[in-house]
Amino acid sequence: MTDRATLKLSLFILAVVCSSAALSTLPKERLPREIFDVEEPSARVTGLPGNMSYLRKDCRAIYPANLRERIVHTAVQEWAYFGFKIYDLTHTRDDNPNYKQQPWVRPAIDPVEAARVADSIAGYWSSTPNSGWILERQNQYWNVRGPGSRWRDPWSAAFISWIMCESGIIEPHRFQRAVAHHTYIDQAIITRDKQDSPGLFAAFDIGEERIEPGDLLCRGSRPEYESIKARRLQIGVGARSHCDIVVKLDEENKRIMVIGGNVRAWVRLKLLPADHTVDGVMIPAPYNGRRIFAHLKLQAGEVSSQVFDASPSLLELACDTSILDLSGIITMDSSSCLKQVAD
Repeated sequence: MTDRATLKLSLFILAVVCSSAALSTLPKERLPREIFDVEEPSARVTGLPGNMSYLRKDCRAIYPANLRERIVHTAVQEWAYFGFKIYDLTHTRDDNPNYKQQPWVRPAIDPVEAARVADSIAGYWSSTPNSGWILERQNQYWNVRGPGSRWRDPWSAAFISWIMCESGIIEPHRFQRAVAHHTYIDQAIITRDKQDSPGLFAAFDIGEERIEPGDLLCRGSRPEYESIKARRLQIGVGARSHCDIVVKLDEENKRIMVIGGNVRAWVRLKLLPADHTVDGVMIPAPYNGRRIFAHLKLQAGEVSSQVFDASPSLLELACDTSILDLSGIITMDSSSCLKQVAD
């Protein structure tokens, strides 16, 4: 595509991403592996809900040319498979005088959709050590409540662990896959504190380092940490926390786009409100009474600021002219467009 067409496509994708109504009607299947070589998480398990078990728990030893790109594109594909759901938190920033915090309401999940993604979430769990008991407990839950029941145990750390697993991070000393986020938050703190550490992520307070796609942003809820120092005092102690993968920094609209698992019981794209430091570094703003306390910086090379827009899943979405009118943006036919995605 020409530079002009690429720019138009990027603008189009940003417009569509902001329209959850438009996205909710789009296909959700993952790309063929010849287009984007990611093994479906469901391929790691066997059996139906109520009698599901792991087929494998290891990770493929792949070495992507650009690790940040691989992480972002894999997260975007899972977001697509879960239906492009968006959780917009930009209007809930703490300094918004018009926002009144609402009581937390457990989100409703369509039982048909819950059953459709059940083996994918089980596949996420398969990448975490010592998680067999979680799947067994879920099987018991399914046998009582039915296959369309939500997961009993929070699976956001399992989602992150699978993304790293499928990105070829097989060594625990580089990234410790875990059922809880605090495990790899602590690993990132130790990586920051020790010279020549092999850790894949290093932990920084918000604003210390520039946030890039592929980094992780983390908050604590029990306890509600405000700094790395506060967590450093409790390394190794269990804590309820949550991390998401940064996929795009949207300077124009002052928001940071992140993708996470078990976000209102689903894989969702969050739109976080953002501010800037006096040095011009974009940082997440406090929102909904919550604060991001840790920036886990990926120890990898830089990536294009358009890595989200250029993800294979979104490019395929733009190729599907039977769903969306892209007249003037993409003029090639479907087969040629998918070849562009592959290339």
